Amino acid sequence: MRAALAVLALAFAAGAHAQQFPTKRVTFVSGVTPGSASDTMARILADKLSQKWGQTVIVENKLGAGGLIGAKFVANSEPDGHMIMMYASAYTVSTILQPDVMNPNELQPVATVATIPTVLITQPEKYKTIQEFVGAAKQNPGKLICSDAGIGSATHMAFERFRFAAGIPEVVNVHTKGVGEAITEVVSGRADCYFALVFQAKKIVDSGKLVALGTSSPKRSALMPDIKTLEEEGFKNASYNFWVGALVPAKTPRPIVDKLHDDITALVDSPEVIEQIKKLGCDPLPMSVKEFEQLVANELRENAELIKRAGIKPN
Repeated sequence: MRAALAVLALAFAAGAHAQQFPTKRVTFVSGVTPGSASDTMARILADKLSQKWGQTVIVENKLGAGGLIGAKFVANSEPDGHMIMMYASAYTVSTILQPDVMNPNELQPVATVATIPTVLITQPEKYKTIQEFVGAAKQNPGKLICSDAGIGSATHMAFERFRFAAGIPEVVNVHTKGVGEAITEVVSGRADCYFALVFQAKKIVDSGKLVALGTSSPKRSALMPDIKTLEEEGFKNASYNFWVGALVPAKTPRPIVDKLHDDITALVDSPEVIEQIKKLGCDPLPMSVKEFEQLVANELRENAELIKRAGIKPN
């Protein structure tokens, strides 16, 4: 009886604290450089939540280890909801490649914000269709050169997912230091392809320097609606969902997790924020906490299998 009363008392206290939340400055930690899509989304949310809560909300960049430096910093912070990690799907890759740095269970999924479509780009004089691209890769095993923005990046994982779905044998991966270098490799002809984020690909595709052969995301991009998904092109299980979401320390009380989820999701569903997200070439991705938890769990399992199959090793 006393134990039950103690549990009820704790639940009541946590609920009361959630109603008062936030009681001090809130910090979104971004593991990527300012100006990137997920960092920009963190700044959009910080501005809107500051207005809603009447508290200061800032964004702090902590780079390194594929975002894990920032994630570990948040995981070790006070679990009271005032420190939030803005991470992308790299979370379900980096924690597998670098288990000595962080366990994925150290953070609690709170709210998804958006998904960022990726498109396969190549030189127009090389390939005109995705079928032509795959056919050439199969006929010349080990000769296709694909650039990416780094080992385990969304651009790398998207290609590996597609490669196995299409039955493409061995390829040469060029792991660059970032997006600009990866695109330059394709423009120069040193690499045959790259899975670019749609807002990065659109301008250069519109200029005629490169062509887009297919979209890796589960659905077509609103920014490039004429580019079919890989699934539409007949490649089952080729989709790679590049999401952006908010996470907090694992021991954060559930009432605070729920309040953060509800407040962030209300913004993601609002016309003003939807417009801002779409200007980035992204699609709003509201989910329940349970759905987000399941998404992370599924990706950890699937990415572990993909990493093993592709023989991906950390730097």
